[in-house]
Amino acid sequence: MKRVLITGAAGFLGSHLCDRFIKEGFHVIGMDNLITGNLSNIEHLFKLEQFEFHHHDVTTFVHVPGELDYILHFASPASPIDYLKIPIQTLKVGSLGTHNLLGLAKVKNARILIASTSEVYGDPLVHPQDENYYGNVNTIGPRGVYDEAKRFQESITMAYHRFHGLETRIVRIFNTYGPRMRLNDGRVIPAFMGQALRGEDLTIFGDGLQTRSFCYVDDQVEGIYRLLLSDYALPVNIGNPDEITIKDFAEEIIKLTGTDQKVIYQDLPVDDPMQRKPDISKAIELLDWEAKVDRKEGMRKTFEYFKSLSQEQLYKSEHKDFSKHIRK
Repeated sequence: MKRVLITGAAGFLGSHLCDRFIKEGFHVIGMDNLITGNLSNIEHLFKLEQFEFHHHDVTTFVHVPGELDYILHFASPASPIDYLKIPIQTLKVGSLGTHNLLGLAKVKNARILIASTSEVYGDPLVHPQDENYYGNVNTIGPRGVYDEAKRFQESITMAYHRFHGLETRIVRIFNTYGPRMRLNDGRVIPAFMGQALRGEDLTIFGDGLQTRSFCYVDDQVEGIYRLLLSDYALPVNIGNPDEITIKDFAEEIIKLTGTDQKVIYQDLPVDDPMQRKPDISKAIELLDWEAKVDRKEGMRKTFEYFKSLSQEQLYKSEHKDFSKHIRK
């Protein structure tokens, strides 16, 4: 049985990756310091022999006993609320954490996939964004702690690939959504759906003409899995190129939820990108991958999840004891 280490395992994407690799017959070692992750996301895996969880901060020395075939590094805050609140930790997990895991991959002779982001493109001057675009990033702005952490992450990963011959993969993830997102994490989909569930007006920052392209989590996980098993070391965009303005998206949410909220407008945050759309030509060519789940279906599934878990999620986070499942 092949063994894979997944960091950020209790997070949104990390937990779905744990599910996928369990399904594919791997022994999965999940690792998370739980600074933004939630053990409720992987509670269903604790009973499985092929899953183990380590409560650990990857910015300190990382030790995993036994052989490792693959490492997927998904340990990082991903929402503006999180990385603006914990900026130093965000920079450290992208730099020190990545360095530690690359070193572990070298020692274990394991292939490592690094989770990068479309935020490396900043507020883009090229549209849609392809992997050859170097980006337009404000290094000293408030969002720079996340953008630059990811850009450094890509640089050190390629250095290990070129200097040490390490097998590396880099995925640039565009806006991804689905079950297990946190209702109040500040990203547009949980923000809108949380407001709808509470009967609040939907808040748009700026004039609402900025665009995003939303990819359902099952599609994202499929793309990541294919990239890991590919022979390509340079970055690859994985996202859904179906682009929509935030204003039009808010109207879709109101229609989906059957509510009659109004839309209110607030000032646009500093360096918030005005356009976001992936060029996925490389993913199509190299991985035979493109998104399959349309936004209407994906949003329906996501909203049903939020409706069913809004109260239960609070209960779990406050009252369930997961300590017996945690390895320090």
